[in-house]
Amino acid sequence: MIKRKLFTLLLIAATVSNSFAAGNGMAGINEATSMVSSYFDPGTKLVYAIGAVVGLIGGIKVYSKWSSGDPDTSKTAASWFGACIFLIVAATILRSFFL
Repeated sequence: MIKRKLFTLLLIAATVSNSFAAGNGMAGINEATSMVSSYFDPGTKLVYAIGAVVGLIGGIKVYSKWSSGDPDTSKTAASWFGACIFLIVAATILRSFFL
């Protein structure tokens, strides 16, 4: 009889400790979510800055090809312009998708 009561008491103690652990786990998950969400705004601005630098480099390369009379200028301009648009759109879509 005493063994049964002791076993029941240990089972209740284990259940209570698991419920406390679950509460702390949820708080940790919520804190991690808020930390990751706080990085999206600076990350988006960083991707916009990278897009601007890529656009400037592309503009210089296209201008140098155009000045030298290279017939491949339009393809180069389209590829650099496409890369800039992709960076901007990808950053905007990821930000709107996750926040």
